[in-house]
Amino acid sequence: MLTGRFAPSPTGRMHAGNIYAALMAWLVAKQGGGDVVLRIEDLDAERSKPEYIEAIMRDFEYLGLTWDRGPYYQSDRRDVYEEACRDLESRGLLYPCFCTRADLHASSAPHRGEKAVYAGTCRHLTAEEREKRAQVRNPATRLAVPPETYEVADAVQGVYRQNLAEGCGDFLVRRSDGAHAYQLAVVIDDAEQGITSVVRGVDLLCSTPQQLYLQDLLGFDHPAYAHIPLLVAESNRRLSKRDRDASIESLICRFKTPAAIIGHIAGLTGIARCDDPAEPEDLLAQFDLAEYRARLADPVQIRWE
Repeated sequence: MLTGRFAPSPTGRMHAGNIYAALMAWLVAKQGGGDVVLRIEDLDAERSKPEYIEAIMRDFEYLGLTWDRGPYYQSDRRDVYEEACRDLESRGLLYPCFCTRADLHASSAPHRGEKAVYAGTCRHLTAEEREKRAQVRNPATRLAVPPETYEVADAVQGVYRQNLAEGCGDFLVRRSDGAHAYQLAVVIDDAEQGITSVVRGVDLLCSTPQQLYLQDLLGFDHPAYAHIPLLVAESNRRLSKRDRDASIESLICRFKTPAAIIGHIAGLTGIARCDDPAEPEDLLAQFDLAEYRARLADPVQIRWE
């Protein structure tokens, strides 16, 4: 039995891309006879707003995207993440990083997707150098990675491989302001909340090998992954909350009913063969992940219409 999850960040109201990802996560989990967990990823205290949390839950309910457990809040789990950091640190796997954004931009190599490969600038600093730099700047914390290749058999994108040292480099587990990084938090939350099916945008595919590595270090099982295309406003520009692209408000104004919204997104993305109004339960009866994959003209991006 699969357990999937909705994992919205409460930094704004949902848009069509968020709805698409949530609908896919719901369909994959429910088709596997499983349930869905709602997790609010509110680690970014500056951008996360209580009013958005309430609005997101109302939007899910309006659209018929129900969850079975939760909501769980990452902001309530900082002690758990810190405990994992202490464990990794006790094994000599973490080190302080004093690099600024400008340093990272200047020293990082290009990388597939949206990330850059960390050059390991702070990995081999002496104790004296670390002490001196700590007097000027609070360090972030990085996890040292080995030159090993991790592979994921993605249900949508196919086999994806990444050599950790060459493809991402040592990555953050804690920011310089003390906030725990996404990679660490999501791995721990997925494991402790019993998540066995992760459905999300293809922009996060390049993060998956890092998460597999963390799962191995922490003794967790690997979930199944499906990275779906991004909905884009135009070529190579994905929909965003900041720009209010295809916002839930505009979708309600345009389509009038939740079934019409769900039906249009399902037809546009290949979940369904047409864009007739439909509720999630209607789509479940006809959904097939293999057929969905075969209907995708482009597994990376879909133009919003």
